[in-house]
Amino acid sequence: MDTTKTLAPTAAETDAAEEQAAPDTAAATTAAEGAAPADGAAEPAVEAEAETPAATEAGAAGDEDAEFDEDAADGEDSGHGSGVGAAATSIVAAGLGLVALSGSWVSRVIAERQTLIGQIESVNATTAKEKIAALYGDAWHMTALVNGVLSTLALLLAAFVLARPAFGTPGRVLPVWVRSVSWAAVALGVLGVLVFGLMYFDLLVALPTAAQ
Repeated sequence: MDTTKTLAPTAAETDAAEEQAAPDTAAATTAAEGAAPADGAAEPAVEAEAETPAATEAGAAGDEDAEFDEDAADGEDSGHGSGVGAAATSIVAAGLGLVALSGSWVSRVIAERQTLIGQIESVNATTAKEKIAALYGDAWHMTALVNGVLSTLALLLAAFVLARPAFGTPGRVLPVWVRSVSWAAVALGVLGVLVFGLMYFDLLVALPTAAQ
């Protein structure tokens, strides 16, 4: 009898304790579920912050490439290119000046032709002076004339290259090596014109004369 009375209240108290613990467990579960999305939401934010500098650098690099392409296009359109024409002209001018001073193939061929003509004309020459002029003097003068023309052409081409920027795009400057080659061509041209001019007029080296 006493045992039965003691167990009944104990069972009732146990049920009440379980009912009271159930809401606490449900509240703890709900709180844990609510905290999980918060933590999960924090991770994408960190990833976004980590990716932001890389994206910024990529955008800056893209902007720099675009600006470089625009500058290159503007340079080509405005004529600020590499100056291939001026460079080629300066090299040609220097080559002509050097060839003129060393003797060109054209001048040699023309001189040989004039020598042949002089041999034919020397048959009718009556004096030694006329024979020397026909055989050597005319060929000598033709050589000086042709090489002098080449030197003059070299001088004009080099002067054109050096003066071209003054009449072209404002602010355009030729590369240093182009200007150096052009000035070298100017020097060779002036020297050639001077030497061959004196030779043509028999002022540098006179024709030999025979005793009468």
